[in-house]
Amino acid sequence: MIELSTTNSWNGLRHMDRCTVSTEVLMSPKYPKAPLFYKRLFNLFGQRFLGSGLVTAQNHDEWYKQRRIMDPAFSSLYLRGQMGAFNERAEKLMDKLADMADTNTAANMQHMFNCVTLDVITKVAFGVELDLLKERDSPFPNAIEMCLKGAIHYLRDFTFQFYPKNKKFINEVKKSCQLLRLTGRQWINERKMAIQNGADVPKDILTQILKTAGKEENIANDDEELMLDNFVTFFIAGQETTANQLAFAVMELGRLPEILTKLVEFVSVSALSRVRQEVDDVLGMKQEINFDDLGEMTYLCQVLKETLRLYPTAPGTSRFIPNDIVINGIPIPAGVSCFFNSYVCGRLDKFFEDPLKFDPERFHPDAAKPYYCYYPFSLGPRSCLGQSFAQMEAKVVMAKLLQRFDVSLLPGQSFDILDTGSLRPKSGVVCNIRHRGQTPAA
Repeated sequence: MIELSTTNSWNGLRHMDRCTVSTEVLMSPKYPKAPLFYKRLFNLFGQRFLGSGLVTAQNHDEWYKQRRIMDPAFSSLYLRGQMGAFNERAEKLMDKLADMADTNTAANMQHMFNCVTLDVITKVAFGVELDLLKERDSPFPNAIEMCLKGAIHYLRDFTFQFYPKNKKFINEVKKSCQLLRLTGRQWINERKMAIQNGADVPKDILTQILKTAGKEENIANDDEELMLDNFVTFFIAGQETTANQLAFAVMELGRLPEILTKLVEFVSVSALSRVRQEVDDVLGMKQEINFDDLGEMTYLCQVLKETLRLYPTAPGTSRFIPNDIVINGIPIPAGVSCFFNSYVCGRLDKFFEDPLKFDPERFHPDAAKPYYCYYPFSLGPRSCLGQSFAQMEAKVVMAKLLQRFDVSLLPGQSFDILDTGSLRPKSGVVCNIRHRGQTPAA
């Protein structure tokens, strides 16, 4: 869906072919991100937040310089080399869930996925061990959540900051921003020192962030702040969206036992179905999933794509129209900001038959591709840099989870969606966990 923001009432674009608009606007570098929205993310309540990093950069040339430098850290070659880290962190989650199954303890899957995805991004991107499944007192999960909640209030209600009753919350948001940037400064300085001392360093996101300044010593203040902008961007985006996708997937699978049964057969080594046999051929009994295995998990890929159709964790993007243009005969005046709502677009019957039904077959390899009406990672040159990273991680975690456990939703919880800047399940997706084949507790 496309919504418009302009000083004049103008609704023609609402009735236009949305795929045409997506093709014209999102796929072209001529249309920058809408300044009214993305400039507001430069800071939160006066504290620098995402600054001028990859997500918020307005000028195409400035953005392109950053993106070109970051691309190697998300290349197929680099990600292949990170499969060990994906497996290792996913195994820690499996160990935690095994303990919960043994003690018949309910699991808040949203929290579990938050921990494992933040562990992955800090290890793979920044070379830091957090082990959040054991470290209960880590301030980072709460800091990320506070920043996202703060961003919602800051973006949607300009007057929010002027009410005395909100002062405590605003101070907590500012402290959370400060924590993330101070952490980034510390980790960046440690990496710079290692480089200066001739130590071997990984070619990870942190190393690429250092390259944005074009030098490793005597970095100017503006360049250092830009590095911190990208650090905070990756720290939050690399954790939040994947965790939410995984939680929504478990929520939907728990609501639809027939889909869950099919998927469990897909990754189980004991079922006899066609889908199970396909994955049995790929994984067998092994616990270590390699890069090539991921390409064979076609139905799991369909499930994850369908999850993002119904629940795009980053629910939209926007572009600014600097000059008068005409699309399909409809004039669009200069100065309009177009908001592309992937949540609404994914639920329109114009593009998807029976759109509210969770149906992974929509993304069968032989099915018609939903070009320009399915964009959970945006489209065009400003599409998400980390989408391959995120989907690799999601497939590893989900395959291991369903290979080893039966997961059933506790009754009475909501299936509502909570908007905290990204979309997440409001209930937290609280589940009973059992080992595969284990008899349910009486």
